[in-house]
Amino acid sequence: MTLRKLKNKIGRKIKSLRLEKGISQEKLAECVNMSREHISCIERAKNLATLETLYNMSKYFNIDIKEFF
Repeated sequence: MTLRKLKNKIGRKIKSLRLEKGISQEKLAECVNMSREHISCIERAKNLATLETLYNMSKYFNIDIKEFF
């Protein structure tokens, strides 16, 4: 898998989880201690989420971190 595909996959998964939960990017950013702009960039595959970010999001969404991959 290329880095671009990985960014897209992770971004789509985060957006999907966020929408399923019915929360805004701003609310998610507050909950995982990030900026809304950074969440937006991850969802649009402009930035790759760090391992720490994925860990925090997995805890917030109550999923196994492997589900991002």
